[in-house]
Amino acid sequence: MSLAQLIEDEEGRVAHAYQDSLGFWTIGVGRLIDKRKGGRLTDPEIDYLLANDIAEKTAELQRALAWLDGLDQVRRDTLIAMAFQMGTAGLLGFRNTLEMVRTGDYMAAGRGMLQSRWAQQTPLRAERMARQMETGVWTE
Repeated sequence: MSLAQLIEDEEGRVAHAYQDSLGFWTIGVGRLIDKRKGGRLTDPEIDYLLANDIAEKTAELQRALAWLDGLDQVRRDTLIAMAFQMGTAGLLGFRNTLEMVRTGDYMAAGRGMLQSRWAQQTPLRAERMARQMETGVWTE
């Protein structure tokens, strides 16, 4: 038996955040993340998780939108970032807007993005992303 297996046998393996027997937030194999007890993720761990999430969203969108990789980087990444925020299914609900992106009508796509419930919920983010979609230039 390996040390990792011994620890996993004792701690268990949980694929979501949970409260341990003392009520402290934990993930994975007994990884304490509760700030009250000094728990945290390191920057490399956060970067690793983010890279995995980006790869997953990118793959989901590539399967759903065959034309995604034909976009310039700014517009492609804008759609991936939107899927990251609202989920792939949420982004795919923007059927008319996505058709405008597919056909290169980026100004109309930006307007469509701003006429959504998503834009009402996160207006500053939606404005930045709509501007990126319209112009193909990163905003700050």
